[in-house]
Order: sequence, then structure tokens, then C-alpha cells
Amino acid sequence: MPLSAPAAREPLHRREISMHGYRRADGLFDIEGHLVDTKTYAFGNLDRGTIEPGEALHGMWLRLTIDDDLVITACEASTDFSPYAICPLAAPNFAALAGVKIGPGFTRAVKEKVGGSLGCTHLREMLAQMATVAFQTVYPVRRKRELEDPAAAQASRNRMIGTCLAYAPDSPIVTERWGKAEPG
Repeated sequence: MPLSAPAAREPLHRREISMHGYRRADGLFDIEGHLVDTKTYAFGNLDRGTIEPGEALHGMWLRLTIDDDLVITACEASTDFSPYAICPLAAPNFAALAGVKIGPGFTRAVKEKVGGSLGCTHLREMLAQMATVAFQTVYPVRRKRELEDPAAAQASRNRMIGTCLAYAPDSPIVTERWGKAEPG
């Protein structure tokens, strides 16, 4: 069901984000994100002069290479378009994410490694969505492990319970997948 009809309005800003997950031949996974911001009007910029309608204000790439336990083995960032000439200098700092595990504490680790003036707001913002893409990409490998190993299945259950409406402890989804939740 689509959103309700909007009020009369004028488009001003567009952000396009695309993300893809890949399984590599070496058994690792690449999660790639691309962000592009454009405006519908021309405006002046300190470093670039006039940025024309539809011209990229931001154009950034991010690649996480992860293993099937969701540990980042490498991170590469690139900035093609930015409002200031200095902005691309933040990209190499994202390599510091190598060794960070996507899971509980991920946001905190990102903030420690590339937060504030160490990184780029737009690249950092993409990481939260890329973490979700990473889970979805690695899912077939992890699901196979769950089917073969009861301990892995229990760990999956523990990770998922309570993360959203579908995985509420009393949800029919939880009951169907793992059986009735134990009280307390």
C-alpha cells in the first residue's frame, strides 16, 4: 500500500542510495554502497563554484569485505563528489573498520573508529544500512549452519528475538520457527 497522496510540493533534494551484497570466489563477501545527492536548483559552493541542478553534490562509495561471521576484513571508501576539496581525505580512514564485527556494539565501534572529524557523516550513515545488507547477504550461509548445528540455531534465535515486531517473543513467526518461547 503506497503512502497517502501528498500535499502540493516542489522537489528540492534527492538522495539515491544503492547497496549490493556479493559472495566472492574466496569465500568472503563484499557489501557495496553508493550514495548520490543532487538538488533541483543551482547554488554557490565555496570550493566548486556553482553546482548546477542535477549535478552531484555528494557522490560516495563504500565497500565492506566481511567473513561469514560478519567480521569486517577490509573497508574501502571513495569520494567522487563532495562540497569541499578536503572531504575525500576522510575516505582512507574507513580502513580502520577492519576487525570490527557487525552486530551488537557496531554503531559504537564505528563512532570510535571514524566518528566526528575522523570520518564523513554520509559514509558513516551508509554503514548502518550496509550492516543490514550484510546480514541479508550472508543469510544463506548462516541458515545452513543453523540447520546443521543446534547451537548455531539457538544463537540465531537469541540474536533475533525482540529485534522487531515479527520477532517479538510471542510472535507466531517465532513460534513457527523456534517453538514457544520459554517464560522469563
